[in-house]
Amino acid sequence: MCEKMIECENVVYEYHNENKDKNSIAVNGVSIDINKGEFLVILGKNGSGKSTLAKHFNALLVPTSGKVVVDGLETSKPENTWNVRHSAGMVFQNPDNQLVATIVEEDVAFGPENLGIEPSEIRKRVDASLKKVGMYEYRRHAPHLLSGGQKQRVAIAGILAMQPECIIFDESTAMLDPSGRQEVMKTIKDLNKNSHMTIVLITHFMEEAVDADRIVVIDKGKIIKVGTPREVFSNVEVMKNIGLDVPQMTELSYELNKVGIPIKKDILTIDEMVNELCRLK
Repeated sequence: MCEKMIECENVVYEYHNENKDKNSIAVNGVSIDINKGEFLVILGKNGSGKSTLAKHFNALLVPTSGKVVVDGLETSKPENTWNVRHSAGMVFQNPDNQLVATIVEEDVAFGPENLGIEPSEIRKRVDASLKKVGMYEYRRHAPHLLSGGQKQRVAIAGILAMQPECIIFDESTAMLDPSGRQEVMKTIKDLNKNSHMTIVLITHFMEEAVDADRIVVIDKGKIIKVGTPREVFSNVEVMKNIGLDVPQMTELSYELNKVGIPIKKDILTIDEMVNELCRLK
């Protein structure tokens, strides 16, 4: 039986509208469990509630009703907040908003220092974290001189230095160019596969979701689909009806089937498409 990292039970979150009579519901009755070591992707168009839900996973927000439990700790209890954030770190969209120091290694040390870790242990953690994200050689550089992808990897190192069990990436590749996105996604996959870290990735890039263990699709604050990438993306019309795309190769297989070419409908990658087309010869 899988050990649970995050448990959501009928979570509702309402934003208070000062200028309106009625509050707006951003998350509406969400129930989902995230297992330890899992790579989970949350998809949804802008305004779907995916980022609001993600902020519940490290107690930046607490439910209006319902319950969120992170590593056995209920997030709505104030005495748990610090430990919840220690267990579940968060990397945001704009890396510039997360960098606080003028030297890379000082920035990575910031979190452990606030935890009261011994200086010798901080030194070990900083070096290990920078090596893990491939940024050790930049440890004495100024963060503002780095590329977007490099800055985001430094931000990830800063979270790693606090040794969380889970990292939530809230559209962390949205402001990066394709090269930077590739760098960060490689780091994310490596942390999950080789360090067995629980990863929750919120994204609107469908190709980033292909390697997930599970995908959760959210629309209007509700979960409308949960499954493996093949299960979710093969529902092309469902995804399009809520304003989402599917990976390019899945779209191509869908269009080929529409014109009578009988190939698999759950193709995700170029290699799979090439193999399937070769089979037709």
